[in-house]
Amino acid sequence: MISFPSKLLEEAVNEFAKLPGVGRRTAMRLVLHLLKEKEDKSLALGNAILAVRQNIKYCKTCHNISESDICLICSDKNRDNSMICVVEDIRDVLAIESTNQFKGLYHVLGGIISPMDGIGPNELNIESLVSRASENNVKEIIMALSTTIEGDTTIFYIFKRLKNINISISTIAKGVAIGDELEYTDEITLGRSIVNRVPYNYSLLKM
Repeated sequence: MISFPSKLLEEAVNEFAKLPGVGRRTAMRLVLHLLKEKEDKSLALGNAILAVRQNIKYCKTCHNISESDICLICSDKNRDNSMICVVEDIRDVLAIESTNQFKGLYHVLGGIISPMDGIGPNELNIESLVSRASENNVKEIIMALSTTIEGDTTIFYIFKRLKNINISISTIAKGVAIGDELEYTDEITLGRSIVNRVPYNYSLLKM
């Protein structure tokens, strides 16, 4: 148990320790580092965090992070709006964008179906995806979810919801290993998985 010489220091460490992957000792090092820095650097960090918290929104179309009602990707006229890549969360958008292999649009579900965690279809952005898929310009839905049981369950559920809509449904190729999450997949493998995607019916036969 760490003995703190200051209540303010203890409160700061407690808040840092709430961050994912940050233990109390790491939190202590971060807080002490900030104390050693010049005041303007610490204030810049605080202001940046405050600005993100107060000004970041979620795109009304794809649910990606944005500074306006419609994100930069959805409003980009150079993107191919006939393709929508369905991902679990915003980190997957960043991972796919880093490959420079996909020029379509995205749809962020906000998670995947996981009964063990109490997450059902109603907790995800699925209805808005069905609405987007019904638009005349959409030709293909690409399922780019993690190759886990939960990911496959989510893909199958969405496939059933979209089966009566005249569009192509595909999944990323299995260059991504079974059980892998997209954000941890290297850019080359992920890029090839997007480019070499396969029809969802075909992928079902290979399971």
